[in-house]
Amino acid sequence: MDPADRKYTKEHEWLKLESNGEAEMGLTQYAQEQLGDIVYLTLPSPGDRVEQNKSLGEVESVKAVSDISAPASGEVIAVNEELDEHPELLNQDPYGKGWIARLRLSAPEELDQLLSSQEYEALLAAQEG
Repeated sequence: MDPADRKYTKEHEWLKLESNGEAEMGLTQYAQEQLGDIVYLTLPSPGDRVEQNKSLGEVESVKAVSDISAPASGEVIAVNEELDEHPELLNQDPYGKGWIARLRLSAPEELDQLLSSQEYEALLAAQEG
């Protein structure tokens, strides 16, 4: 089950909105399962501006290299530097210690384009289908 307190993209990223207009983001359980063992990440830098659905970094696994897309537009205010030394946190705890970046959102209306946990799980069920 994907946490209900987040919004999801069709590209398998999550966004956890906070009351101050900031949000934490990462990859979903499904994404990390599809990637396999994650060995390296390229992360954005604090101060970088990101656009919804555009690449903000890359994740490298034993299977492939994939883009990480921004679930919403804004400014990167922090990155999870622990992932530099321990990229496996994305596999072990994708909704907790495996968070990727914190964003200060610049276009809150974009959140309407994201999926609820129920909609995301329906998307996964259709893909498995």
